[in-house]
Amino acid sequence: MLIKLEVLEKIKSGEITLQYRRWQRRTVKSGGTLKTRLGVLQIGEITPVAANAVTNADARRAGFADTAEFLAWLDTMKPGDLDRIEVSYKGEDPREALGGDTQLGDDMVKHLKVELLKIDRPVGTGWSVKVLRLIAEQEGVAASVLADALGQEKSAFKSRARELVALGLLISGDIGYRLSPRGSALLAKV
Repeated sequence: MLIKLEVLEKIKSGEITLQYRRWQRRTVKSGGTLKTRLGVLQIGEITPVAANAVTNADARRAGFADTAEFLAWLDTMKPGDLDRIEVSYKGEDPREALGGDTQLGDDMVKHLKVELLKIDRPVGTGWSVKVLRLIAEQEGVAASVLADALGQEKSAFKSRARELVALGLLISGDIGYRLSPRGSALLAKV
């Protein structure tokens, strides 16, 4: 579920507490969380709803002035089932703190090497370190360009890059990636 930055900021401040989505299949679940650029969102109750059942109060909770503005926005969306999704700001993304941890002792370096080998299995040993070095040299470069440089499909590259983000080694930006302090510390040791 993609959410615009200005909407994320309003969710974080508590100004927006609802989202509406039309989709073929849900990408979030009640009680789950969603990692975003501003932190982690808590997903509350998800309820199927008819567009004409949305009240002015609900439209305002979702950041619209009224139901007319909500319905105009809805007309621009792809067809699909409409859901009403309760959202709230849960807190900072724990990957941020992880990415800032540069104290990598021998045990942690060994652990990270094992995790990198798992990521490397489908594409060959050394892929992860190669990607970390490539991104260190070319921060903010689009994933499609990096994937081409490695002779990979963009979707496969992004899937593995997300694993490096989860380990706190990369930071995902609006365009491309950059090495986290933890990623730089690991590169210095491998």
